[in-house]
Amino acid sequence: MSRVAFLFPGQGAQRAGMGKDFYEVSAVARKVIDEAGEWLGLDLKKLCFEEDERLNQTEYTQAALLTVCLAMEKTLETYGIFPEVTAGLSLGEYCAIETAGALSLKDAVLTVRKRGLLMAEAVPAGVGAMAAVLGMDAAAIQAVIQNREGVWIANDNCPGQLVITGEKTAVEEAGILLKEAGARRVLPLKVSGPFHSPLLNTAGEKLAEVLAPCKLSGLKIPYISNTLAEPVTDKTKIKDLLTRQISSPVRWRESMEELIREGVGTFIEIGPGKTLSGFLKKIDRNAVVYSIQTMEDLEKTVELLKGRNL
Repeated sequence: MSRVAFLFPGQGAQRAGMGKDFYEVSAVARKVIDEAGEWLGLDLKKLCFEEDERLNQTEYTQAALLTVCLAMEKTLETYGIFPEVTAGLSLGEYCAIETAGALSLKDAVLTVRKRGLLMAEAVPAGVGAMAAVLGMDAAAIQAVIQNREGVWIANDNCPGQLVITGEKTAVEEAGILLKEAGARRVLPLKVSGPFHSPLLNTAGEKLAEVLAPCKLSGLKIPYISNTLAEPVTDKTKIKDLLTRQISSPVRWRESMEELIREGVGTFIEIGPGKTLSGFLKKIDRNAVVYSIQTMEDLEKTVELLKGRNL
């Protein structure tokens, strides 16, 4: 029988209305969202369920998205569906670690709130930028940018889709060179900073201080580290990996390839959007992928999984 992995999206997946139907139907989801709102001192119902410009501001986005994803995940578990391994893209890695049992819900919520603040403060608005590069592999992109200052590869998402990050001017100049070198498209991303670049090293140092008092439990199941692209089973590695993750490349393609090698045959993306499902189909078009964004999605997924005796 194939193994089951839960996948969690990163910043950018958020959208107005996310999690509202879970809140209305699921007592478990309602408890998660209400408690998180109390811990944060924020009206998460207003932030997530209504049109609110703060939802796209990093300092609010991360805590809101993590809370909604975990509310959905805990609702899915009430239907008897559990993962054997987890993974999350960037911010989503915190969901993966909480679901794997190492980080409490409260610590996850409060830590990502501080993480969002640190990332928002690390580089002044307008100084940094990120852009998606379509139609080139990592080696070809690296060959173009390796001798240029202020630009780095941030994400290797799937074949033909990578992301560059760094100083705004350097990213823009690299985009021109990449198109000249054969990139199909270079698309600026609507983000507030140069995430997953050395420009966030200082934020990583401050994040280490935030993580220091967090009490970690033993991992019940492995999770895949963005930084290592391999399973983590030792809780003592987690804080260092999360500190490094904020300024290190996200090795998502390699992470998914590792899961496939490890025998994962069923992937369940939990959270708004289908970005990770799309990446996975480009990595392995035969992968079995389910996407849960709404209660209707959850119920259909459970029915299909039960039919497969998972």
